[in-house]
Amino acid sequence: MLLDEDPASLISQCTKNFKVDSDRQSLLRISDSLSTLSEFRQHHLSSLHSTLSKLNRQHQTLASTHNLTLSQHNPTTHASEILRLDTEKFKIAKQASDLEIEGERLQSELGRLGGVLGDLEEEGVEGVEREKLPEEDATVLKLKVYRTLGIDVEADATTGQYNKAVIRNAAKGDVHVVNIDPKFSRHFYTNYFWRTM
Repeated sequence: MLLDEDPASLISQCTKNFKVDSDRQSLLRISDSLSTLSEFRQHHLSSLHSTLSKLNRQHQTLASTHNLTLSQHNPTTHASEILRLDTEKFKIAKQASDLEIEGERLQSELGRLGGVLGDLEEEGVEGVEREKLPEEDATVLKLKVYRTLGIDVEADATTGQYNKAVIRNAAKGDVHVVNIDPKFSRHFYTNYFWRTM
């Protein structure tokens, strides 16, 4: 009969036949792994909660800043300012275009007057071509041309060289006095006189 044997020995023999030692070790390893995984998961969740709290605070700060900006923004004032700036931009663009056209016209006029001056210098005071005139006659002719353009040239009392020009602009109602320095070219002074006129 089965009951005639010691139950403890029967259980011991039965467990030895099943060889549960490797299974017990596997269960211990699985338990350790589960514990480690649980700790890691808990740590990861804590980190995520901390990050979420930080992001939530940032969101609240940005939301309050956004609401403050919206409360201070006045669409009517903004639209009127944009309209004013657009009007000013178009006005400046038109002025720049007008000045560019005027500059081209003045440049053309300068070229024409330069040609007229050259012709007058060739013809001389009497209006006919001459072989050679004294320097004083050519200077007088140039001074007359300058005077018709509103430019008076003054000579230095000591050297006799013309070193000062007075430019009168009747349209603008102003007068410019320019000291002529020999180190600058005639072309420079011609352009300067023309811009001042």
